[in-house]
Amino acid sequence: MSETGIRIAVLLGSVRPDNYTRRAAALVVDELQNRGVHVDVVDPAGMELPLPGTGTSPDAERMQETVRQATALVMCTPEYHGGLSSVIKLVIENMGFPSAMSGKPVALLGVAAGRIGAIKSLEMLRSICSHVGCLVLPMPVSVANVQAVFDADGTVLDAEVEKSVRGVASTVLDYLNRHVCPLVTLEAMAREGTLV
Repeated sequence: MSETGIRIAVLLGSVRPDNYTRRAAALVVDELQNRGVHVDVVDPAGMELPLPGTGTSPDAERMQETVRQATALVMCTPEYHGGLSSVIKLVIENMGFPSAMSGKPVALLGVAAGRIGAIKSLEMLRSICSHVGCLVLPMPVSVANVQAVFDADGTVLDAEVEKSVRGVASTVLDYLNRHVCPLVTLEAMAREGTLV
């Protein structure tokens, strides 16, 4: 477990080798781990995820369990052709019904090659996540001109973008510390009989 007792699942929405989604997500993972949080990265690149309506797979079942165990989620998608990636949609489709994501706080991160960023994909992702029962957090982060933001080694070249992307960790942890952790603490105290 982690120092904080919090587990975050970071779900990647690209399987392209050396993709920018992974590079951006790595900043969030680093920030969460620096704050003592346990992070599980769900990378569909090495997974067998069936098409909707064709059954399940061991990878899909492991992914569902990872998500069920998570305190919150970070969903990461590139923007392709004006929308979210088919990969992140396939990840969501393999969460079962009712979705393993249901009831989970979710922060959103998008990357795009264009100047306006991943606005359209993040709108779609927000809608889908809400539909399956997630508690979508405010302040999604969109990285525009992503090819100019990271170098070939994955190092971020823009301090403001880095601050914004790392801020996804703050969005998740601030929500959990304000709205979830106090309830868990109160429930534990009530069960232990330490409430006066």
